[in-house]
Amino acid sequence: MDVKQFIRTIPDYPKDGILFRDITTLLSDPKGFRTAIDALVQLHLGAKFDVVAGIEARGFILGGAVAHQLGLGFVPVRKKGKLPYSTISQEYDLEYGTDVVEIHTDAIARDARVLLIDDLIATGGTAEAAVKLITRAGGNVLAASFVIELPALGGRERLEVLDIEVLSLCSYEGH
Repeated sequence: MDVKQFIRTIPDYPKDGILFRDITTLLSDPKGFRTAIDALVQLHLGAKFDVVAGIEARGFILGGAVAHQLGLGFVPVRKKGKLPYSTISQEYDLEYGTDVVEIHTDAIARDARVLLIDDLIATGGTAEAAVKLITRAGGNVLAASFVIELPALGGRERLEVLDIEVLSLCSYEGH
């Protein structure tokens, strides 16, 4: 079953000329959600991971379900200031400014094999920041998986340069 049938496209959001790929319709549909989670899990059957990390916020939903199915723990990669314990952080560039992601200092065991999950990869900036953060914490991101890829924006290449396997369930041309 193709996950694209469950994804809504919203034109001109958040600004003119952008086609926003909305996965809330996928998440709210029982068949769509199961299809996406099962497909993400199938991408990694037989792989040896110690933990799944998910990027805020939709990566929490997807990554948590994938971790459950793989019998692994889950680490949330959060926006700055959202975690209650001691954290490490990684700044990254946005179109206009910067942002920061964080994890708890004890979230990743030394040499842990990590699967990174998020809903979409576009430019790869947030995913790259998450990889750098996990690496600084002592982990080793082996793969990053996404429901949607926007290949024209170069995110895949940005992660592959870091020796990360990049997998996605579907792709859309353009932005």
